Amino acid sequence: MIYPIVIYGSPVLRKVAQEIDKDYPALDKFVEDIWETMYHSDGLGLAAPQVGKSIRLFVIDGAPLAQDEPALENFKKVFINAKIVEKSDDESAINEGCLSIPLLREDVVRPQNIRME
Repeated sequence: MIYPIVIYGSPVLRKVAQEIDKDYPALDKFVEDIWETMYHSDGLGLAAPQVGKSIRLFVIDGAPLAQDEPALENFKKVFINAKIVEKSDDESAINEGCLSIPLLREDVVRPQNIRME
């Protein structure tokens, strides 16, 4: 199932998403659907709030960036209840887009390395 992408300004994008557990209803189906939605929308990543679900889940597929970053060729992951536990002081600016803000790209400064659990 392809979900509609929630556009910037929607309250669900400002809300603190809820943690989920392994018993979240139809979790496998939702993950399958969020992948399908992301690929259909030509995205590299997509978070559950972007499809109207206020839960702590996002997906990333780095393969399209592998030409510039070979380590990303097989980086395809689902993150559930992820938390940043460490980030580097070194930062880089990368030109990014967001499926919830269509047709807009901007240089975004982020830490070069993060560690998540």
